[in-house]
Amino acid sequence: MYLNIRTTMSILALATASLSARPFIASATPDDSVYASLPVSQGMDSEVSITPDGSTRFIIWSPTAKEAKVNVYPTDRNSAPTMTVGMQPGKDGTWIAVVPLDLTGLFYTFSINDGNRWLQETPGIWAKAVGTNGERAAIIDFSTTNPDGWDSDRGPEIKAITDAVIYEMHHRDFSVHPSSGIVNKGKFLALTEHDTATPSGQKTGIDHLKELGVTHVHILPSYDFNSVDESNLLSNSYNWGYDPLNYNAPEGSYSTNPADPATRIKEMKQMIKALHDAGIGVIMDVVYNHTAQNDDSNFSLIAPGYFYRHNADGSYSDASGCGNETASERAMVSDYIVNSVKHWAKEYHIDGFRFDLMAIHDVNTMNRVAAELKEINPDIFVYGEGWTAGASPLPAEQRALKDNVYMMPDVAVFSDDLRDAVKGHYSNAEDRGFATGKPGNEETVKMGIVAATAHPQVDYSKCNNSKAPYASAPTQVINYVSCHDDLTLTDKLAKSMPGASVEERQRAAKLAQTIVLTSQGTPFIAAGEEVFRDKKGVHNSYKSPDSINAIDWEQKALYRDLFDYYQGLIELRRSHPAFRMTSAADIARNLKFDRLPAGTTNLISYSLLNHANGDPWREIKLVFNGSDRPQTVNLPRAKWLVIARDGSINPEGMGTLRGGRCTVEPRSALILARP
Repeated sequence: MYLNIRTTMSILALATASLSARPFIASATPDDSVYASLPVSQGMDSEVSITPDGSTRFIIWSPTAKEAKVNVYPTDRNSAPTMTVGMQPGKDGTWIAVVPLDLTGLFYTFSINDGNRWLQETPGIWAKAVGTNGERAAIIDFSTTNPDGWDSDRGPEIKAITDAVIYEMHHRDFSVHPSSGIVNKGKFLALTEHDTATPSGQKTGIDHLKELGVTHVHILPSYDFNSVDESNLLSNSYNWGYDPLNYNAPEGSYSTNPADPATRIKEMKQMIKALHDAGIGVIMDVVYNHTAQNDDSNFSLIAPGYFYRHNADGSYSDASGCGNETASERAMVSDYIVNSVKHWAKEYHIDGFRFDLMAIHDVNTMNRVAAELKEINPDIFVYGEGWTAGASPLPAEQRALKDNVYMMPDVAVFSDDLRDAVKGHYSNAEDRGFATGKPGNEETVKMGIVAATAHPQVDYSKCNNSKAPYASAPTQVINYVSCHDDLTLTDKLAKSMPGASVEERQRAAKLAQTIVLTSQGTPFIAAGEEVFRDKKGVHNSYKSPDSINAIDWEQKALYRDLFDYYQGLIELRRSHPAFRMTSAADIARNLKFDRLPAGTTNLISYSLLNHANGDPWREIKLVFNGSDRPQTVNLPRAKWLVIARDGSINPEGMGTLRGGRCTVEPRSALILARP
C-alpha cells in the first residue's frame, strides 16, 4: 500500500510517541524448540535489489512480525520519508515489497509490528551501504564504486596460511601521528599513499609495510560500528570497533565523507587494491559474536530474540563480556555469518578473516565459513580467538574452542601458550616469561615451536595453559606475543623488567619475536612493535586518545636497529620453507630438540633437518637463551653459516663457525645453517 507523506508522517509520529512512552523490551524469550520451529529462508544476502523491469524489491526475514513496512527517504538523515510502503508476507517468514520505480540513490529503513507495537526503524541486517552513523541503508549501484582495475584485482597467492606473515593494525593508529607524513590520516586512503616519510626520511605507510616485508595486514574492525559519531569527526573520538552496528557496510569514520555511502565503499576498495598492488593481502577482523546493542540492535528489530542466546530467566547470555552473544547454532544466524563473510570476499576481495571470540560460535558454522570462502578463493584463510570471555549455554563440545580446533581443519587459533610462556602471563604485568628470564616455561615454548602439534620430545604435562597438543597441523596455529589487546610488548617488558635499560628490553623483544617468526605455525605481529611502540602502559586502549594509541614513526629512526632485525627475521622466514611446514608428521620427523644438561633453564636448542619442507639448507640450528647470563651449547663439528647472533641478523650470513662449544649471549638467539 502506498501512503502519502502526511499519512506516513502521522504513522511515524504515532510509532515514535509509542516508543518514547515505553522503551522497547524484548519479547518473552521462547526456548530453542520454538526458535527451531520458525520458518527458515536460507541463502539471503540482500534486502534490496533492482529488478530487470526497473522496479525496486525489498525483502526481510521477520518470521514473528505481524506487519512490516519499508520507509524510503531522500537523504541519509534529517528528512521525512517520501513514501512508506506496506510489505506483504512471503515464503519462509519473509516480508516483501516491490516499488515500480528505480529508487537508486535513495535511503530506506524497515519497521515491524511485533503484535504489540511498531518497533523503531532499522536499516535491516543486510544493509550493504549506509549513511551517517548507519541509521539508514542506501540503494546504490555497486559497480560505480569499483576503482580502476578492480576486475583484475587479486591478493597474494599463498600455498598455505603458514606462508603468511601477519601485521595487525588499526587505521587511525597507523597514520594519524604527525610524523607519519600521511595526508589522509586515520582513513582508508592512508594506505593508498606512496612516498610518505617521517621528517627524518624514514618510510611510513604502505611503503613501510613493503620495506618490512609482511605478507598480510590484519585491519581491526572496518565494518560500520557504533561508538564513533560520524556526524562529528572533528571530535577525534576513537574506538577499536568491536561494537558492531551494520556488519556489511564499511565504517564511515574511515572514509572522507561518511554521509555518502558510495564514498565509504570506493575508498575501502581503493585501500585494498593499493595493498594488493604492493603484494600485501588484507585480513578483516570480524565480530559476529555480539552486537553493540541488545533490544534495539538491528537483529532484535527484525527478528526479536532469535539471533541471541538467553539465560533461563530470559536475560541475555553474555559470553562476549559485552552484554549479549549471538546464537550461531541457529540456522539463520549461521547462514548470516557465512553469507556476510562471502559478501566481503566477493565485493571487497578480502583475503582472510579473523574472528573475535570465535569460541562463541559453533564448530559447524566455522567449518561452513572456511569451506565456502575457499570456494571463492583457495588462498583465503580463517583464524580466531579460541576462547570466550564468559560462560555460554552452547555446550563446550560444540564451541569453536582452541581445544576443538582439531575438528576445524581449515581454521586456525591463536596460541596463548606461546604468548604467555615467552613474555609472561598477559593478566599479570609484572610476570616474566622465557625471554625475560623466568625458568619453567621451556616445555610450553617448545609446544609453541611445534605449533601445538604432537611431538615426541615435548612433555605436555609440564606445559602451562594446555596439557596436550590440540592442533592437527601447524596451519591451525597463530603464534604471537602481543596484539591490540593487553599491554604492547614494549610496555610488558617495561613492567616486567623494572630497572632494565632500553637496550636490555630490546634484546628481550628481539628474542621474543625470533621465537615467533621461526616457530612452526603462522607468525603475527602487532603494528609498531618493529619501532618499539608503547601505549604508555595502557593495556586496554580501545577508546584511548591518539596520544596513547598513535604510532610515533620517528621511533623508526631512533630504533632502526630493532626494525632492521624484524625485517631480517621476516626475510629469513619467507626465504626458507623449513620454518613453514604444513603437516604434524613433517614437524615430528624434521624438527629435533637437543638434549641439554639436567637443570638447564631458559635455554632451548633444536634443529630443522633433512632440507625440511624442501628447504635449500639441509640443517638449520636455533638456540634461544632467555636468561640474563651467557650460556653454552655444544655444536656438531661442521662449517656453520651464522645467520643471527647476539641481536644481529643477516639472512645471507655473517661469517662462519666450526662447531664445538659455543657461547650464546644473554637474551638472544643464535641461528646457524648448514647448506
